[in-house]
Amino acid sequence: MTVMAIDRIEMADSSDELTLDAMFEALEKMPVPEGIKVEIVEGNIFMSPQRDVHWYIIRRIVRALEDRFGVDVNVLSDVRIDYPGYLNGFATDVTLIAEGAVKNSKGQWRHQDVEFVAEVISKRAGANDYGPKKSAYATAEVPVYLIIDPYTGRCHLFTEPKDGAYINERTVPFGGEVDLTNTLIDLTLKTDEFPRD
Repeated sequence: MTVMAIDRIEMADSSDELTLDAMFEALEKMPVPEGIKVEIVEGNIFMSPQRDVHWYIIRRIVRALEDRFGVDVNVLSDVRIDYPGYLNGFATDVTLIAEGAVKNSKGQWRHQDVEFVAEVISKRAGANDYGPKKSAYATAEVPVYLIIDPYTGRCHLFTEPKDGAYINERTVPFGGEVDLTNTLIDLTLKTDEFPRD
């Protein structure tokens, strides 16, 4: 009886994965305009335009990571990575992949190799960053999750994932410094040049 339950769970996971792949394959065939970010969060498709404020902040974070780790650091933006939970295929604004990590058999990066995630809030999809995506990152044990909110002018830092939640949370207003020195990232992120929206 226990074996059957395990088989059903494995089948459900496999089915979800195939469905997620099928959803992305269908999206790739659609005429999605350039500059539109596409993600699947808990089985729902979200498309949001990347605005200049959004990109300026992303660029500053990427530059800070390159300054800290060198230009060959494996930093990604808007690249699909599948996360735990029901049909979660995120295209995170900034993702730092562990040194030496390799892609899986489907040619995708694994959530187990993600060391840092930063999401810049978009008006229509912001609730995802604070809600289901935060839960998925914590469940995946992403060590450092940073939300940058240009509407409120605040950064929210989440560290030490445990049992599907982050133990530590800190808020820093724009103009302050986000102290990441006690994390894998080991840098201080200046926010004085982050634009507001």
